[in-house]
Amino acid sequence: MQNPSALTFFWFRRDLRLEDNHGLFQALKSGNPVQPLFILDSNILSQLEDPRDRRVEFIYQHLQKLDAELRKLGSGLWVEHGSPQEVWSRLTKELPIAKVFTNHDYEPYAQTRDAEIGNLLGSKEIEFRTFKDQVIFEKSEVVKDDGLPYTVFTPYSRKWKARLQEDPIQFYSTLSLTGNFRQGEVPPMPSLESIGFAPSGAVFPGESLDRDLVRNYAAQRDIPSIRGTSRLSVHLRFGTVSIRKLVLEARSLSESWLNELIWREFYQMILWHFPHVVNGAFRSKYDHIKWRHDEGEFLRWCEGRTGYPLVDAGMRELNATGFMHNRVRMVTASFLTKHLLIDWRWGEAYFAEKLLDFDLASNNGGWQWAAGTGCDAAPYFRIFNPESQMKKFDPKGKYVRHWVPEFGTPAYPRPVVEHSFARERCLAVFKEGLEG
Repeated sequence: MQNPSALTFFWFRRDLRLEDNHGLFQALKSGNPVQPLFILDSNILSQLEDPRDRRVEFIYQHLQKLDAELRKLGSGLWVEHGSPQEVWSRLTKELPIAKVFTNHDYEPYAQTRDAEIGNLLGSKEIEFRTFKDQVIFEKSEVVKDDGLPYTVFTPYSRKWKARLQEDPIQFYSTLSLTGNFRQGEVPPMPSLESIGFAPSGAVFPGESLDRDLVRNYAAQRDIPSIRGTSRLSVHLRFGTVSIRKLVLEARSLSESWLNELIWREFYQMILWHFPHVVNGAFRSKYDHIKWRHDEGEFLRWCEGRTGYPLVDAGMRELNATGFMHNRVRMVTASFLTKHLLIDWRWGEAYFAEKLLDFDLASNNGGWQWAAGTGCDAAPYFRIFNPESQMKKFDPKGKYVRHWVPEFGTPAYPRPVVEHSFARERCLAVFKEGLEG
């Protein structure tokens, strides 16, 4: 016999929105009052070195927004700080929880965490269910005809689009079920300071889609001096926008922008099928490359003092804002791995620390693409010339001069390495590593 006071908890993670939230929709249909919960995960937060980490502030602002929306519905967002294991162990002792619903997360830490929480809840006879929400297609939903995963983007994207034609997007009308939220007060949200962080003063991009921008995306996407990209990546990262709604828009507005959304799912699929990419090259033979572990040159790259204006502008933009233009990300990553021959993992870790939109799958995939070590990667002998890239994509120096005002003066540093020398050195080292 069902306990009339039993609760269903919905656990927010990478899905910080009410509308078109698959797991939340299923929770609201579960037959019990639904209490929304977010856990400020101390296992993750303890690894962040900057107390003004922009991502924590971004999450916190959206938790406040969610709480305000829920309070208008007579409910509220329950926010806990601690490890998920500790939080769920305590809550299940204090409250009559019958079910816990959440959405899938595909990263290795999340997989381990969810397995542990599933076991904990199962031992208390509490149902634990997760749902697909942050991607259109996941795991093995888009694979080759023989069932093996794709490792090249173009055929993957063709199959992805064909699959979308066969399996239309389904939206989840969460707001039609808002009467099923648990009513009443919830504990006050911990302050940002109480969990060891402080406001950064960052100005975050809005979550509304600029349709005119997307229509012009193919023509403007590579020009860093203008706003030619959507800036929605952070919202996709934390689920403050619905991927289903964006894909629907992209199909009518821009094939080029749709392809960017598919790249995101391609890298999620790669991470799922090939988890070794987190610590090593997708193609293991590239683990034999003899990287230069030059900390001085790495620091110059981090600080934007390489003497290559487009690289320096990108790194300074990243350090100042948590954002870097997509074209410039490719140039800076190529420069570190090809010109300086510094291990791509160093650059990946630095981006992971600084990027507002950091996503493990996309960051790893992008770095391995640039380094030539990944699936469907740029071949190792394709080496971006940062000066040619600047002439092509920032010909008047508008982007560079904004971030590197001393460019063209004696105060600007000389190049850390000469391009032709760096190119020949890179080709020799990669050839030796791959043939050795």
